[in-house]
Amino acid sequence: MPTTTSPLSLASAAKLLEDHHLLREIITPERWTLDATHLPDADRPIPAITYDTRQVREGSLLFVKGRFKPEFLDGIDERGLAVYVAEEDHSDRTKAVGLIVENVHKAMSLLSAEFYGRPQDELTLVGITGTKGKTTTDYLTHAILNAYSDGHAAMMSSIAVCLDGRTFSPSKLTTPEPLDAFRMMREAVDNGMRYLVMEVSSQAYKIQRVYGLTFDVGAFLNISPDHISPIEHPTFEDYFHCKRQIIANSRAMVIGADSAHVGLLFEDAAAHDVPVTTFALHDPSDGHHTPADVVVAADPSLKTGFVVACDGKALPYELDMLGEFNFLNAAAAITIAMKAGVPFGDEAMAAVETVHVPGRMERFIASDGMHVYVDFAHNYLSTKALVDEMIRVYGERDPRITLVSGTTGGKAIDRREGIVKGALGHAESFIFTLDDPNFEDPRKICEEMASFVPDDGRQRVNIIVDREQAIVTAIREARESTDRDGRFNIVLVIGKGHETRNIINGKAVDWPGDATIVRRELGLAAA
Repeated sequence: MPTTTSPLSLASAAKLLEDHHLLREIITPERWTLDATHLPDADRPIPAITYDTRQVREGSLLFVKGRFKPEFLDGIDERGLAVYVAEEDHSDRTKAVGLIVENVHKAMSLLSAEFYGRPQDELTLVGITGTKGKTTTDYLTHAILNAYSDGHAAMMSSIAVCLDGRTFSPSKLTTPEPLDAFRMMREAVDNGMRYLVMEVSSQAYKIQRVYGLTFDVGAFLNISPDHISPIEHPTFEDYFHCKRQIIANSRAMVIGADSAHVGLLFEDAAAHDVPVTTFALHDPSDGHHTPADVVVAADPSLKTGFVVACDGKALPYELDMLGEFNFLNAAAAITIAMKAGVPFGDEAMAAVETVHVPGRMERFIASDGMHVYVDFAHNYLSTKALVDEMIRVYGERDPRITLVSGTTGGKAIDRREGIVKGALGHAESFIFTLDDPNFEDPRKICEEMASFVPDDGRQRVNIIVDREQAIVTAIREARESTDRDGRFNIVLVIGKGHETRNIINGKAVDWPGDATIVRRELGLAAA
């Protein structure tokens, strides 16, 4: 378990919140005040912090956040609650001292960092944002830094967390709640880690999960509309604005030179005096050559090979996964690693060649030659990149492409059209199915997605709400197509990637995983 090298007290917590203009007042059973130093036990170290009332023990500090019900505090005094931090007064439920603040997430970030002894100051911290490629770039960057530091790099991603350089455990959020993030940073430091690479979501800035955190290297990969809904971002502008906050909170930036609105990103960096290093993918076939500090280009002799050029030097690499977009992710990772101190061309850079990312471009090939890919593509940009890659790699075989896809309910409404648009022109068969519908009717989500497929006779559309049956049907029909007319078939199962649950009516329902179903249908051994 992580240790606390700089324990927090009531007095020091109040002072820190006051210094950041977050403290409104301090509420005690006897009086309301702004001065904690005269309160009983003001300098006593706080032994535990939590945002879960079930974890409260003697002397705990509790953060009251989110969809909190006041009745959660009933009986809390008997369990020893000492202090709570909240945006509202709860003295009708508890005798504990209340630190009433302007924003509880900001307060949680600041106080958690102090409670765990500011572990971020002992790490070279890398933060990665963008609409597409965050997770893969996170894995690739971690691999390089881990190789360079002889196993002393930690990682937080939407898939897994690694705090000792070698052990990976499932994660719950793309960017953890601040209390959890600083606890994990402390554990990483205690494990001897020197680097930490993490994904930074737009929501992390929207709800202040990374407030007060400065990245030694920040990365902005790309931007396109996503996560736009009443419960996420009301507009693309809001989504983009939140993602851009990483620039003001980084000491150096790595930016995709071909990102949309890249001029504004450069202006942000100049306004905050943050140096920028750029990366780009060059395509010799169409003459695309955006100026950039680090350039990657596909090696035409290899489907997964690429060349990275920087400062007049060019080095070849070969990934263990398909995708020109993964070449770009590798270029981003190499650029990030350089800014974190790894010399260009260092042998650690070759660590990208053996990286596998669960649920990202996972390829399954049956004994009869049937090709199925499982990928996390879940918006326009990622779906288009995936389908375009199929054409790049298999285009000469005139593939018949089937897309199996659904999308989330209650949020990111724009994905419903975006996913379809990303595949149009190449996918000949669409099977729409269930994917985290939450409180929405999954059939209606599928029907809405189907409405974006033109009724021109060029594409076949089917709705099969049962996701397992949708995958089974896609593979069966692909095989029938091959038997009937000899066409080479590819099935793309997208949206869930590595995930093994579906969110239905507000609850997580176990799901065996897309890859498990694909392996079974193709007659392949379990992983």
